Amino acid sequence: MDRLSNTVRPYAWGSTTAIPELLGIAPTGEPQAEMWMGAHPGAPSRLTRATGTGEAAPEQPLTDVIAADPERELGRPTVEKFGPRLPFLLKLLAAGAPLSLQVHPDLAQAKQGYEDEQRRSVPIDAPHRTYKDANHKPELICALTPFAGLCGFRRPTEAAEAMAALGVDSLKPYVDLLGAHPEEAALREVLTAILSADPAEMAETVNRAAAAAERLGGAHAPYARIAHHFPGDPGVIAAMLLNYVELQPGEALFLGAGVPHAYLDGLGVEIMANSDNVLRCGLTPKHIDVPELLRIVRFEATDPGVLRPEASPSGEELYETPVDEFRLSRFDLSPGADPVDLTRDTPQILLCTAGAPKAGTLGLAPGASVFVPSGEKVEVSGTGTLFRATVVT
Repeated sequence: MDRLSNTVRPYAWGSTTAIPELLGIAPTGEPQAEMWMGAHPGAPSRLTRATGTGEAAPEQPLTDVIAADPERELGRPTVEKFGPRLPFLLKLLAAGAPLSLQVHPDLAQAKQGYEDEQRRSVPIDAPHRTYKDANHKPELICALTPFAGLCGFRRPTEAAEAMAALGVDSLKPYVDLLGAHPEEAALREVLTAILSADPAEMAETVNRAAAAAERLGGAHAPYARIAHHFPGDPGVIAAMLLNYVELQPGEALFLGAGVPHAYLDGLGVEIMANSDNVLRCGLTPKHIDVPELLRIVRFEATDPGVLRPEASPSGEELYETPVDEFRLSRFDLSPGADPVDLTRDTPQILLCTAGAPKAGTLGLAPGASVFVPSGEKVEVSGTGTLFRATVVT
């Protein structure tokens, strides 16, 4: 197995302290939003693999290691099912401010959208490019600290009550729409109206709504906090259509295709299919493709479905999801316990989030991670918490 060196992405919404505290290093004062573990071409993990000649080996990207021998690194079942690339990306995610309100396409939508933009010769790095690849992007976030987010539409009547309580006249048309239609039509009409409104008029509505939310507090307080970061942004009103969720450490959310969501605050372990496809609804200065967004969003009220892991006799606590590109589980290792054999015929990344466990002979500290090629013998022992990322074949 190989110890990984990982890149921390300094996105503006990142916490300045959460990842440094986990790693036990001094903050830089700059946002540190995500630490990526995997083989995404945008920021692949790096490793140093012994050459067997006694010479010092150079550090190399995990992407290159896999490309040199996909079946050796990933295993034949993984390559046959997903192709010669690592199907998932694992992250530490530290939100100090809201992320953009967003949705992800399903696999068919991603392929169609990517091929369409390719035909139209939209540059892959163009600000108005929507589909960066032909893959879907289901994802799972597991809280390491109390973690706040928005996930899926709530009942239109609940959204109407929340908006009405603000007493803002310009919200009344949305309140009326939410109460006058079947759920799907109501949610579609209101989100369309919010995203299509005159920017100056919407900014005034948002500012009045934020002031009222600040006065009311309680269940309205999250929207005042969102507006503090994004004054005048229509995403503040769109956020009121969604379920507000607070996760406790160890709890998780699964975000499937078409489900609008945003992370607001907290530190977590995130895993996703290896894709960059994001359609934004608001809370961002980036491009918003309203027609395409409305085509992708699933306009249905849902329970956010907080996940708690299922324990097995081996001590593995698994977060069940309906996708095969990733499988996330957790081990809480106790002093004096027997080593746990994690050998699999699929690739794995192991991430330590607490304590000082060992993976084989490698000692791990919080934030440290290792890549385990398919079929390689690995036992974990010691004391601490390890997350295991792999695939389902």
